[in-house]
Amino acid sequence: MRHFDLCVIGSGSGNSIVDERFADWEVALVDGQKWFGGTCLNVGCIPTKMFAHPADIAEEARHAAALGVDTGDVRVRWADVRDRVFGRIDAIVAGGEAYRRDSPNVTLYREMGRFAAPRTLQVGDEQFTADRFVLAAGSRPRLPDVPGMSDPELAGRIHTSDSIMRLERLPKSLIIVGGGLVAVEFAHIFAAYGTQVTLLHRGGRLLRHADEAVADRFTDLISRRVVLRLGQHLASVADAAGRIEVGTTDDDGIEYFFEAEQLLVATGRVPNSDTLGLERAGVTVDQAGRVVVDEYQRTTADGVWALGDLSSPWQLKHVANHEARIVQHNLLHPDDLVASDHRFVPQAVFSGPQVACVGLTEQECREQGRRYAVGVRDYADVAYGWAMEDRDHFAKVIADPATGKLLGAHIIGPDAPNLIQPLVQAMSFGLDVRSMARGQYWIHPALAEVVENALLAVDLDG
Repeated sequence: MRHFDLCVIGSGSGNSIVDERFADWEVALVDGQKWFGGTCLNVGCIPTKMFAHPADIAEEARHAAALGVDTGDVRVRWADVRDRVFGRIDAIVAGGEAYRRDSPNVTLYREMGRFAAPRTLQVGDEQFTADRFVLAAGSRPRLPDVPGMSDPELAGRIHTSDSIMRLERLPKSLIIVGGGLVAVEFAHIFAAYGTQVTLLHRGGRLLRHADEAVADRFTDLISRRVVLRLGQHLASVADAAGRIEVGTTDDDGIEYFFEAEQLLVATGRVPNSDTLGLERAGVTVDQAGRVVVDEYQRTTADGVWALGDLSSPWQLKHVANHEARIVQHNLLHPDDLVASDHRFVPQAVFSGPQVACVGLTEQECREQGRRYAVGVRDYADVAYGWAMEDRDHFAKVIADPATGKLLGAHIIGPDAPNLIQPLVQAMSFGLDVRSMARGQYWIHPALAEVVENALLAVDLDG
């Protein structure tokens, strides 16, 4: 039986662990997924943002008349956008896989692997052992178990984020089921491209994990661009003369039916832990299907580490990359372990509008019984907001009134993912609100002044 020094399962962030410092290690890299390179590169953050940027441009063009610019009819060439995205990504994927195949100390297995025993993996007809394992097998879209969902006759009209971006043509109508990040990003993309979008969500507001003020504003703004139906629970999907019919019920049990050319199901993701035979490896999995890890990313099995969507509740690429660096260090320095830092994990939604957040929401502060102070400023309060004629968006910061330390920050509007970064930095390095607001220059009239003004609006003790 062949033996390796290290086996990495998953070719996303886990693949980045093996660099020149592992040149003397015999490494097995195992990934039986359709695409090499993981979720982010193939069907997640990168391609979706490459679709979202043209969507932003199209939306800006449609509203340019308010600024005195006439753009005429806005049309998006779906095939050109799609082929630009995947013409670049597919080449990177192929190059990355070829590089690993040619790595002298790495054996690449492009089949699914399952544990047969502790530190023993079955891949196809082969079994091998390894001294150390890194589990980085990611997650997959969740498909609700409702009538019609697995009907092969409907397969070409039911999509997840894995398939929706590779459609042959832009649909005239699309139903999206979900209310989280994936659902609202695709709602923005397809609505901007000219598709009639119907968004069905079981909750009373979209982005339910966001700060309530942000979630309420976002729900209102996107409802002006798509047909939004809240309180809708998915009940069935069926053929409708070549289209697709989606049946729902509301909280009172009343039935509704919606029809479109295509359906996108965006109701969350599940870890791929159930594909690995982890019970035979001594690896514990929690009730949500996530591999249990300690602060060093170690699992309950000796010599087995895990990272990314397989073990992380955040399911974010920047978290997976951070954890991969932690695992990399700990593999190379077993007597000098370092811990992951999950104190201030930022998140961004590249929809229309954009949203970014870090730390506690106002409702979480209330639930925890914390004292807190809030500062809010609208984009319209700063000069660049005037230039944009922006009347809809704002920045909100939450701080401890005694210490001035930031507890959370929440921004909705253009450039939110960039505007949030100095607030992430302030939280990470302990910079208080007053020092951040007045201890540096803020470029005038940059949009970042909305962050400065939100900080100045916080009412601190003393």
